[in-house]
Amino acid sequence: MVKIYCYSKCSTCNKALKWLDANGIKYESLDIKEQHPDKDTVKDLNARSGLPLKKFFNTSGKLYREMELSKKLADMTDDEMLDLLASDGMLVKRPLLITDKTVIAGFKEDVWKEALL
Repeated sequence: MVKIYCYSKCSTCNKALKWLDANGIKYESLDIKEQHPDKDTVKDLNARSGLPLKKFFNTSGKLYREMELSKKLADMTDDEMLDLLASDGMLVKRPLLITDKTVIAGFKEDVWKEALL
């Protein structure tokens, strides 16, 4: 089953859910603010994605900007970044798509199409 971490007030998340519905793809939607992934889950998802851990941060988010993380991430260890991502779902890039084969941070229709269709 496809899982997707979303935030209901995020227009990109809503666009991604509509795309899944339009393509008849069944999924489990998880509220990234209320049900955010814990440290072990983030570590596993990052490993499965093949992406640098920094790509899991919601760089356009209010909290990211308030914490001035663009200035701090370069000096952080992976463990520190994992702790931070696990501390608040609003720091995690969304939507976060999880399938048996892959993990994709963010919504790009062509990438999702390749992974799911």
